[in-house]
Amino acid sequence: MSQFFQIHPDNPQQRLIKQAAQIIHSGGIVALPTDSCYALVCHLDDKGAVERLRRIRGVDDKHHLTLLCRDLSEIGVYARVDNRQFRLLKAATPGPYTFILEATKEVPRRLSHPSRKTIGLRVPENRIVQALLEELGQPLLGTTLILAGDEHSLTDAESIRERLEKQIELIVDGGACSFEPTTVVDLSGAEPELLRQGRGDAGLLGL
Repeated sequence: MSQFFQIHPDNPQQRLIKQAAQIIHSGGIVALPTDSCYALVCHLDDKGAVERLRRIRGVDDKHHLTLLCRDLSEIGVYARVDNRQFRLLKAATPGPYTFILEATKEVPRRLSHPSRKTIGLRVPENRIVQALLEELGQPLLGTTLILAGDEHSLTDAESIRERLEKQIELIVDGGACSFEPTTVVDLSGAEPELLRQGRGDAGLLGL
């Protein structure tokens, strides 16, 4: 049965952030709000949690999971970024964008795309997520909370509770989110490619 934390969206309670971080360190899967829609997240290095997250979400290892990072410097640890890519990242972070980049050796092999060696990364503009990332001291691994068979993501904590309270360890209620997922941009090729138009304005990146 899931725990249920009501965390203030502007001033997250540090006590609850610490408890959420402990749940993640212990292998738990957490549903939390972001600057786009709710996401399912787990510890980057916990293979069992990652496999369970994929099962709950109904996706295989060819589906990009996303590293939620604190800032651009953290992205640079997990992805190869040249000057052109850096300028685009700087223009759009933090914000509701996911970028596909070439993964570095810091990314566990099982997390990068099996044939392309790429990884999705984002810097969310959400104080709850940022507080949790600060407490953990490393990225979270996440995916948009759209369940198999659904057209749209779940947008509030109560509906997530109804669907997932027996499958995940924690639901964070930080208020309602947008139903729009992030805008996904592939920066791993010669030219940026818009893969999904979501909440982020692709025009900001010249797309």
